Formats: sequence, C-alpha cells, structure tokens
Amino acid sequence: MKYSILPKIESPEDVKSLSQLQLKTLCEELRDCIITTVSKNGGHLASNLGTVELTVALHRAFSSPKDAIIFDVGHQCYTHKLLTGRFESFSSLRTKGGISGFMRPDESEHDPVITGHSSSSISAAYGIYRAKCIKGEDGTAVAVIGDGAMTGGMAYEALNNVGSRKGNFIIVLNDNKMSISHNVGALARNLTKMRNKPRYHRFKYLFSRFLLHIPVIGKKLNNLVFTLKEAFKSVVYKNNVFGSMGLNYFGPVDGHNIAAMESLFRIASTYSRPSIIHVITTKGKGYSYAEQKPNNYHGVSPFDVDYGTKQNDSLNFSLVAGNTLCAMAEKDSSICAITAAMTDGTGLTEFSKKFSDRFFDVGIAEQHALTFSAGLAKEGLKPYFVVYSSFLQRAYDQIIHDAAISGLPIKLLVDRAGIVGEDGETHQGLFDVSFLSSIPGVTIYSPSNYAELEYQIMNSASSEKIVAIRYPRGCEKETQGFDFSNEFSVLGDGKSDLLITYGRLFSEACIAHEKNKDISILKLNKIFPLSDELVEKVMQFANVHIFEET
Repeated sequence: MKYSILPKIESPEDVKSLSQLQLKTLCEELRDCIITTVSKNGGHLASNLGTVELTVALHRAFSSPKDAIIFDVGHQCYTHKLLTGRFESFSSLRTKGGISGFMRPDESEHDPVITGHSSSSISAAYGIYRAKCIKGEDGTAVAVIGDGAMTGGMAYEALNNVGSRKGNFIIVLNDNKMSISHNVGALARNLTKMRNKPRYHRFKYLFSRFLLHIPVIGKKLNNLVFTLKEAFKSVVYKNNVFGSMGLNYFGPVDGHNIAAMESLFRIASTYSRPSIIHVITTKGKGYSYAEQKPNNYHGVSPFDVDYGTKQNDSLNFSLVAGNTLCAMAEKDSSICAITAAMTDGTGLTEFSKKFSDRFFDVGIAEQHALTFSAGLAKEGLKPYFVVYSSFLQRAYDQIIHDAAISGLPIKLLVDRAGIVGEDGETHQGLFDVSFLSSIPGVTIYSPSNYAELEYQIMNSASSEKIVAIRYPRGCEKETQGFDFSNEFSVLGDGKSDLLITYGRLFSEACIAHEKNKDISILKLNKIFPLSDELVEKVMQFANVHIFEET
C-alpha cells in the first residue's frame, strides 16, 4: 500500500488540520503500517488495531506533549508512536536498537512514562496532572485504560483518589470486550444512538461554551445543567460505579467514530471535575483474522499477512506445565490452577476446559490471585498459581504476608523466567530468584528440560512448603544426561574449575564442557535453599564460576 498522508505526519499537530475524508485514509494507512510491521517483527496486533481511531481522536482533541497521554496497557500505543514523529523508525519496532513496543520517555517527549505492565495509567497520569496544577502549568493528563487493565486493583485505588478531588482530569476507558454499564429499555437504546452522533456532541460542546462565557454565573449554570442531565440519565441507565465514585461519566461512544469521540473529549474538558469517557472498540479492527480470533493476535510472532498466523502446536515449557497439571488433576481432586488473565499464554487452556470448577482466571490481579491461592491452601486444596515472572513481582507482599508467615503451601509456576526477548526490560524475568529467595520457607527449582519440569511439578504437590518452579519461554534445548532427582548434579570430573548454573543455561554450559573437559559443570536442580552437601562439594574446587541470566 502506498501511503499518501502518514509520511507527512511529523507531529500530532499535523493530524488536527486533516479533513474527515483524509482522516479515513490516514486510519487505513495506519492499520496497514501496523499489520505490515508486526507481520515482520512480531508484536501486539489486535489491541493496536482496535485503538487507531481512538488515538487519532485523542491527538485531535488534546495537544501532546503539553497534555500527557498515557496508554495502559502500553501495547496499545503503536498508532500513538506513528503520529508522534516515529513513522520513519517504526519498521525497527521491537528489534535491537529499534523503537520499543511500549511507551518510553527516553524515546520521545510524547511518552510521559514507561507502560510495560498494566493498571498504572490512572495513578501516573493523575500524578502528572496534579503536578501541573501545583506548578501552574497549562495542560492536562489523559489516562487511556483498557484491554483488561481495569481488572487490576491499582486502577480502582487510583479512581478512589481521583473522584475525591475537583479538577479537569480525564480517563478514557477503552472497552473492547464487555460493556461496563448495562443499558435497559428502548429509551436507553435510543439515547445511546443519539449520543453517538457527532452533531449531538457538537451541540453539547457549543452549548457548554456558551454557558461558560456568561459572566459570573456561567460556570455554575454549566455545572447545574450537567447535574440535571446526570440525574435524568441515572433514572434511565441506573447509576454506575464511576458516577458513584465522583466522576463524570460520558458514553458509551463508538470507538471507531473519530468525530463523536473528539467532540466528547472536548466536552469533558469543559468540566471542573474528573471525567471518564467510555468508548467501545473492536479488538483487531480492520484485519479479518484478528477480528475473528483476537486472542490469537494479541502477541504474535512474524506471520504471513495474507494467510494470518499459524497456531503453534509445538511443545514448549508452558504447555508441558499445563499438561502436567491436567494429568495431576485427573487423579487428585484437590489440584487447582489459578492465572491472572493469561490462560492461553501459560498453557492452561486445556485445564480450563477439563476442570472448569477448579480453574480460576482472576484477571490482571496478581495480588488477589496470590492471597486467593492462600485461601484455597488453608482449606486443604493444592493451588498452583501460574504466572509470568515479571508479573509475579506485583504479588511480593502477598507471598510474604498471606502465605509465608502462615506457612500455607501454595505452589508458584513461574513462566517466562529469565531473558524473554523483544518486549524489553519490563517483561524480562530476571528478579524472581532474588526476591523469592529472600522469603523464609520458599523452595525454588529451575528445570532445564521438559522431563525435569514435569517431575518437579508432580513432586511439589506433596510439599508442605511454598514451592516456586521457574522455567523459560519457548522450547527445551538438548542437554546431556543428568540426575534431576537430587538437589544438584555434576557433569565432569575436573578438580580445578567449577561452573555452577541452572535452568535454560545448563544446555549452554554443556556445550562449553564439550570444548573443555577440564571444567566441571554443577547443575542446580534446586536453586534455593542451598544444602550443606552442596557447599562441601563446591569447596573441593579451586575456582568457582557462577553462570546465570542477569
């Protein structure tokens, strides 16, 4: 596709002067650019295709970087990158030396904060907004939250704080799966249709401006009209959680209608109390494969645009973990599996189908997942919380307070441990060993292959301690034979140099050993706590080297 408009967009200001016909063309070009780039580099596809018009409308109604716009989760920001001067570098997305797949302040002044994890946008944006108020600076801050991020408790902590204060702070709720407010009756349906018409929002905007320009009483009149309108809406629509928390609620509005959204954003900007704007989008919009199966096109590897992605049926550590839990659950009715919005990614799809009464997807809420698991363990069940390493960080306090202190034997299957790859530092699983080993009563294992992973998961069921089993993303690598039934095993009979390693890196150590037999390899099957026997073994060597992912 030859682009006629996109290459000319050097900053968000260039978007403001485009006609409605030009905006339609721009959105087509944006989608084509995103699909083409992700098909080559991999990345987050469906979520970005769903936010094209929304992002265009945001940059027409607000002025970045004066108005800080924060996308949550950050994997919705590809259109934002393309509209903020990064079209020429967009082909380098998620490659070494290229631009990030998430917002990064060191990449552009239009990226206020790093947004690799979820549910943090409202807190960060509200902090930026309050700082602007204190310093007397112009501009506001907008939190764009969606794609499951509203299931995180931190978002509601922020809403509770935001709703208690006055101020022109704006939250955009990108609803791409479920409706927040349930509209009942013919009147409600007709009002919703009316609100989605640009002329309606244009009238509201002009009427609000007219009221605000009336000397002395204009602001009071504008707020009175809004209060009366909200009272009428509450009768028709019932109240919703946002109104109850002190926020103006606008919507729902069609998230693919630029004019309607732009008008609504401008109206919300006229009020002196926080507003939440509810937009309805279609995940994967504009690419039929992604629209039909958005879950398959959330995070994708390179693929053929014409034929879509191919389902990866090859075995990997995640699937082995899920299959092992299924086999255990067949024989033991106390086995439960818990995940935080990562059913497919953690290999639990089959478990969720076969044992639906013992499967719990709690949303992006790792803290709740951990304490919920502790509650299951308290009643004698055997909960396995399957979670990405970098996401487990959010539940550190709960491991200590709700499991370790009480001695509740929860099991942690720590997926994506170690170096993950193209998603950048926010997703690397480099800290789980450090923070888990600081908690009393935790035992940590790090398997090197599928057989060891299966063995460790099955053995952990009978443990009365907190057990964490960490394993990498992807497939196993060839390793030499070793005994993983013990806490450690040694490869080679050298006496001078010892290389200690664990997990995925053992395969690399085996290659080194083949080249230099004088170096012995000690593989840690259990990496914490370390036994006296292990210490005695290590002390037999003159030189000891530690080989791990950092």
